[in-house]
Formats: sequence, structure tokens, C-alpha cells
Amino acid sequence: MSAEDVSKVREKFGAKVKSSGEFRSEHTVTVELDSLHDVLAFAKKELGFDMVIDICSLDHFGEDPRFEMVYELVTLDDSKHLRVKSPVGEDEKVPTVTDIWAGADWHEREVYDMMGIPFSGHPDLRRILMWEGYPFHPLRKDFPLAGRPSDMPDVAFTGVAPLEGGPFVTCAGGDDTVDREPRARVLS
Repeated sequence: MSAEDVSKVREKFGAKVKSSGEFRSEHTVTVELDSLHDVLAFAKKELGFDMVIDICSLDHFGEDPRFEMVYELVTLDDSKHLRVKSPVGEDEKVPTVTDIWAGADWHEREVYDMMGIPFSGHPDLRRILMWEGYPFHPLRKDFPLAGRPSDMPDVAFTGVAPLEGGPFVTCAGGDDTVDREPRARVLS
């Protein structure tokens, strides 16, 4: 059970654990950035979390620290799940976990590419979706839905790449969250 794992993390790392919680049987622990790598290594070696199934980031635009890293850990038999979070400031680097899970490589590259959060110690930190030299990070909240002008010649277009109204953009307004979902819209 992950509640026991959370207790073990709290016991081992003490004040470095900022908070923990449970929602719908999913356990989350939030730790300080300087202990993130140690907590994740402990989760694999001592608690048996064999895989990191996702690494993502959140942009809390207007707050300090601005970003938050989120790691989803599971066991191979899917009997346990643990979410580990850590706040990250705009000028901070996140320690890579590719030395713990090789599969973290592309996840970290995507976070770097889309949000601009750098990883210290990453073996090949370069863009994975946008082209090298692209000066923006499209998943940041300050990136406009209308897109930005592109200086990349001979690649489909050189104008603004529109996102607003696209199939993967949530609509503002609407009666409820279901109506705002992109898949609820009928594309013509």
C-alpha cells in the first residue's frame, strides 16, 4: 500500500517532505527540490517502484516558485502507485533521474522543450518536439494561444502557428468542464 510508502519517505527524509496527501486512493508526496533525486532513488531501491510512467510539469504562472515537477511511479505488477512532486523556481535546474530510470530520458526532454525547465546531469538535453533554436516554450501559460511568428523557412508555413480553437485546446466558458473539453466539440 502506498500509504506505508509515504510514511517511509516521511520517516527517511523528515523536513524535506513538504506535504503528503491521498485522493481517490492515489498517494502524493511533495518534497524539496534538493532532495528530489534522493527521494526518487529511495522509491526505486527501497520501496520497489520499478517504473516512472510519466514525468510532467505544471506552470503556476504568477506564483513563486513558478513551476512544479510531477513524477508518476508504479510497480511492475501495478499494485502500487506514488506521485512525487517538487516545486521549481524559474532559474533552478532539476536533477535528472535518467540514472535511476533510463526511460526518463524522453520525458525530461519533453519537459525541457515545452516548459523550458532544464535538467542537470541529463545525457542528451535537447529539444524533442520543437526545432533547435526555437526561442519559446509552448506549454508555458504566457505563451499566446494565437501562436508566435515563426522564422523557420520551408517548413509548412512561416506565419503564426494558431492554437486557439484547435482540437487539443480547452475552450473558455461553457456550462461545465465536460463542455469545455476539446473532444466534446464537433470539428467541421
